[in-house]
Amino acid sequence: MLGNLRELPIDKRIQLVEDLWDSIAADGGAVSLSDEQRTELDRRLDDYEANGIKGRKAANVLADVRKRL
Repeated sequence: MLGNLRELPIDKRIQLVEDLWDSIAADGGAVSLSDEQRTELDRRLDDYEANGIKGRKAANVLADVRKRL
């Protein structure tokens, strides 16, 4: 099947991925989390509620990403 997908033009493949992702998002409640994932999400939510948004500047994030490439 993957060989057949490679025959599609890139714009059609991108659209296919977007459609697939939208279908997954629509069924998001069907995705189950492991105990570890649920614990991590709870920890992050607790941190957010206690400290608010502490984000980083985009330039700093991009610089860190570029260092890893």
